[in-house]
Parts: sequence; structure tokens; C-alpha cells
Amino acid sequence: MDKRTICLLNDSFPPEIDGVANAVVNYAKNITKSGENAIVVTPTMPGADDSAFPFPVLRYPSIDTRKKLGYVAGYPFSPETARVLTEQKVELMHTHCPITSCLLARSLRAVVDAPLVLTYHTKYDVDIAKAVRGKLLQESAIRALVQNIASCDEVWVVSRGAGENLRSLGYEGDYIVMENGVDVPRGRVSDEAIAAATGRYDLPQNVPVFLFVGRLMWYKGIRIILDALKTLREKNVDFRMVFVGEGADGAEIRSYAEEQKLSDRCFFTGAISDREIIRAWYGRSDLFLFPSTFDTNGLVVREAAASGTATVMIRNSCASEGVGDGRNGFCIEENAAAMAAKLEELCRAPEVMQVVGENAQRELYVSWETAVQRAMARYEVVIDNYRSGKYPKRDRFGDEFFKTQGGLMEAFASVGELSEEIAAGLRIERDEALQTIVRSRQELRGRFGETKQELAERYETILQKVDRYL
Repeated sequence: MDKRTICLLNDSFPPEIDGVANAVVNYAKNITKSGENAIVVTPTMPGADDSAFPFPVLRYPSIDTRKKLGYVAGYPFSPETARVLTEQKVELMHTHCPITSCLLARSLRAVVDAPLVLTYHTKYDVDIAKAVRGKLLQESAIRALVQNIASCDEVWVVSRGAGENLRSLGYEGDYIVMENGVDVPRGRVSDEAIAAATGRYDLPQNVPVFLFVGRLMWYKGIRIILDALKTLREKNVDFRMVFVGEGADGAEIRSYAEEQKLSDRCFFTGAISDREIIRAWYGRSDLFLFPSTFDTNGLVVREAAASGTATVMIRNSCASEGVGDGRNGFCIEENAAAMAAKLEELCRAPEVMQVVGENAQRELYVSWETAVQRAMARYEVVIDNYRSGKYPKRDRFGDEFFKTQGGLMEAFASVGELSEEIAAGLRIERDEALQTIVRSRQELRGRFGETKQELAERYETILQKVDRYL
């Protein structure tokens, strides 16, 4: 049986580090490990080096919007991507972002003739509110987001809470809960590894160490952490706090920590890409703090659990799904007073943190290998459904546009192929080169004639649909 080729798309990918980028890396690694083929499609990122990955990474043009948004924005028109994916005989596309990557995937679907799955990882309405000014523009952006999601053949969410958030945005279609895993093994790293990774920081023995790992964004609940720590300091409760990560709000967060007079107990390591060093930090910490109601899955909670470290999280948040308060985690109300009270209580009972951490390690840990195996089993169902015509035919204005864009990308890819033939011809004998050019011109005219007719028909369909609303 031939290997299946799965195309994974996302707007972020290393060296840009976030939870969704990490998910895509682990999907690709585990698909490849299983014996199938994975190819990642993602925007160009300055300084990116993809040579170490055991799977191909195909990058398309982007705009550097890191100062405004914290990441680059892809330009969803890439003839080269269309050409490569057609050659690779992609059988399923799986986008992990409902914005640029989904726009590109919708266009590519018309070219590669493969089903499109989308995983809804995070609360994009929060990102939209941060990036777009004005309520009307925000509402328009959310409507476009939901239409993009609804255009996919199957929608997955990473938790029940993620599905509820998607419903709140206006999505009315079906979805399947497909949990993510964690890419760290169960177990604590050695004391030597912990000392090597954390030794340069002032972390006295028998003083509780709290940890946060993730993007430094206010909506992650970081203000709750810092305000709670201020209360502990005022009560003379000794502790150390470590933040691992970077983000658009990083400078403000550091300044706020200084304002709260926490600089001698609060450390910022910056972004860390080495997973073994991150494991060392989990192992050195007594408690993981994650008061986020933004995250729809909270993989870091399970990463901490892998090292036997329990988490304080917000009650009824997505991250708290499956967590028993006082059993394998700690749940609080969403405010600094509740966080401070819980931390003070646990600082006086370190044995409780240890026991709950051990329970978390046994009960909350899910490996990426297991998670991707479940996803791949569902891929087979999606491919069968697509080939048997069980998914509804797309017949909306936007879908015609993306079919047309797909046709354009295919046409431009053809031009690129013919240009390569011409260039090769110029390196051989003159007469043969001229014959190659003539043949290429004729073939080019033929292809563009077919494409022109097809595009004309599609634009006519678009105009007819627009006319209904005029």
C-alpha cells in the first residue's frame, strides 16, 4: 500500500514558538514516524532553518507583522506551493489556523482535490479584539473567520471548551473533539540536568518555586500571578517565580513586575526552544501557575504533569477539563486574591503539592504519539467520506473565489515549469533549444487558453451569485 501524504498548514512554525506551532511539529514528526508522509506549509520566517526536521517544510511569501501582531502574516497565494503539493499527491490537508493558512488551503483544495480538516486551537476572538480596532470591524472579522471555518470538510476542536467558544462566535456546523498531546516523556529529568539548566538563578533550597511557560501576553492571566505574588511578598511568604517565554506584552509585564517590587524573586528567562531545558524547569518547580481562560487546551498543564508538577488553574476553564481540584490539580476563581490564598496555603504544605503532582503525572499525561494516532485514524474516515461524496458540496460565493484563485496558482505554476524547460533548452544545442522554446510557447498558449476559459466560467458564476444580492 502506498504511503499517504498529509499536508499540515499553520501560520506559525519554528523558529516562532507557540502552542499551535508545537502541535504542528509533533503532528508532522509522528505522522512521519508512523511510516506516512507529512509536509508542512507555513509562511516564510526570517532566520528560519528547516533542515533539521525529518519532514519537508514548504514556505510561502509573508509580510513581517511581528511588531504589531507578534508573528509574520502569510500571503495566501503561492503557485509554487500548488505545484509541489500536486506533485506530492497530497491526500488530505489539515490546517491548524482558520486565518491565512485556511485561506491558502481553500484555494489549494481545488488544485490537489483533497479534503480539508481544520483544528480550532485557541480563542481567535481575543486575538481579533487585540489586532483590530472598532467593534464593527471586529464583528466583520469574526464573521469572515467563521465562514472560513465552515468551509472546511471537517472541524476539530482540542477541548469541549474550545467547541463552546466556536459556537459563541456563530459557528453552527458539527465538530469533533480531538485532544492534543505533549511532546515530553513522562518522568523527571536528572538532578544534574536540572542544576545545569537552572543553576544560574537564585533558587534557594526549601523555597517554593512557581513556574509559567508560554507567550508573555496579558490575556494569559499573568496580571493575576503578579498581583498574587505581591500579596505573598507583603505577607513575608518566601518564594521564587520563573517566567519562560516571550510575547508582545513581555516588556510591559517585566515593567509591571518591577513596579510590584518583585525583581529579586521573579525571573524571566526569555524564549527557550530546547525541550530538555524546559523539562528541567518543570522538574525544578514545585507548582505550575496557569490562570488563563484564553487557552482552549492548556498543553503546558500536561507538560508540567509529565514531570510530576501540579498546576493552579481557573475553575471551569478549558485547561481545567478533566482536572479534579485537590486530586490532580488546583482550581481557583479568576482573581488575584484567590491565587494568593491558594499559593499561601500550598507554601505551608509542600507535601500536598508533591502528592497532587504525582497524581497529575499518572492521570493527566497524554503523549503526542497517542494523540496523533487517534487523529490519523480519523484521517482515514475523512478521506473515505470525501471520496464517497459524503461531505456537502461547497456552493458559496467565497468558495467560487477560492476555486478561481486555485486555478490561477495552477496556471502560474505551469508558467514556472515551462520557464525551467526553456532555461534547460538554452544550455543545449541552439537548434534543439529553439525547438524547445517553440514547443513551450505552444504548450503555454494551450494551457493558458484552457485556464482562461475556466476562469471566465468561474467569474461568471461569481457574478451571478453577486447579482442575487443586488
